[in-house]
This record gives sequence, C-alpha cells and structure tokens, in this order.
Amino acid sequence: MICIKEASFLTSATKLSFCPPPDVMEVVFLGRSNVGKSTFINLLLEKNLAKSSSTPGKTQLINFFHTIWERKAPFMQTATFRLIDLPGFGYAKVSKATKKHWEHHLWEFLHQRISIKLFVHLIDARHTNLQADTTLQNLLHSIARPDQRILSVYTKFDKLNKNQQHIFYQKGRVVVSNNDKMINKKFGGKAKIQEMILNGVLGIDANRDDDTKTHIE
Repeated sequence: MICIKEASFLTSATKLSFCPPPDVMEVVFLGRSNVGKSTFINLLLEKNLAKSSSTPGKTQLINFFHTIWERKAPFMQTATFRLIDLPGFGYAKVSKATKKHWEHHLWEFLHQRISIKLFVHLIDARHTNLQADTTLQNLLHSIARPDQRILSVYTKFDKLNKNQQHIFYQKGRVVVSNNDKMINKKFGGKAKIQEMILNGVLGIDANRDDDTKTHIE
C-alpha cells in the first residue's frame, strides 16, 4: 500500500531550457489529447492538482508536480520525485508550424531530460491501434536508456463492455477507470498502478512479480 505523503504543483515550462534542474527522479505522462492524463494524475496523487482543458490540445505547457510516496511493506521505502504532465497530442486544432514547434521541444525534452526514470504512456482502451500511439511507443523504445522504463496504461476501461474488458484481462494489460471499484486489482486500478510507478522510480525489477512482468518494459 502506497501512502501519498506530499503532493503539490511545482511549475510549468514551455521547453527544456525553462524546466527545473534535473536533480530529482521524474515520471513522465504522455498520451493523446483527451486520453485522461489530468484525471489519471489526480487519481494517483489523490488530489486535484492537474488541470484539464475542455478544448483538446489547448494545453501547451510541461507541468511539474512534486510528490513524496511512502511504502511500508515488505519494508519501509520513501521516494521523492516529480510527475510531469506533457501536452497531449493527436487532436490539437493548431497550424502545422505550431504543431511542429511543439513537437521539437517535446522530443528534445524526452531525449535530453536525464532525470526521467519512467515513461507512462496512456492509451484510450477504446482505440488501441492508432498510429499516433504506435509511433510514440516506437519512439520511447528507441530513446529509452537502460535505467529508464516504459509503462503502458489503458484509460477509460469503464467505457468497454464486459467481453472487451475480459479480453484486456486476458492480455494482461494495465487498466484504469474513473470507477476504480470495477477493476480486477490484479490488472490495474489506482493501488496497483501506484505500486508499479514506485517500482519504476526506484528501479525495482518488475519481472520478479508475475503479475506485472508484461507491463513495465
């Protein structure tokens, strides 16, 4: 069980050079616009800190959140790190020049931010084969260092019917929903994902746990 000891908004930046010093371990959240990143971050932090826009693609800032997590079993572990909410992609109604400008700064950030320990790729459970997500997944695998991990989480699980949900369970996918009680906790939900994120931050080998070995790469 994870206890959120502290959680607060830190700052926003438009590009790498304006970001806080990379002196704390960091977790980055990426996903298409309207995938539910802000909702997911607030769920993890148990606090409404991440703000969502009613207009997909409107947010153009890199948002940093300070947090301290504590786990007491099987032994006491405390980790101070940052969550980073990156601008969504895929739906932004902006010019090609503006979109290219965003992408340049985002890719620069992902490539050069040495404090990133975990990439969390959020995917809409209703749309799992979109080219934008495949492209992002390939990019992350191409740039990830040996000390970095990738975690794919499927959002909006409650929007699927029972048969579709069963298929996700069969494939061992990590899922999340606004209705946390409906999820089989072996395959997702807030507590499960908090554990996986903390493991990723601390560099704990997920392969030692049969329930999670297919999820963190």
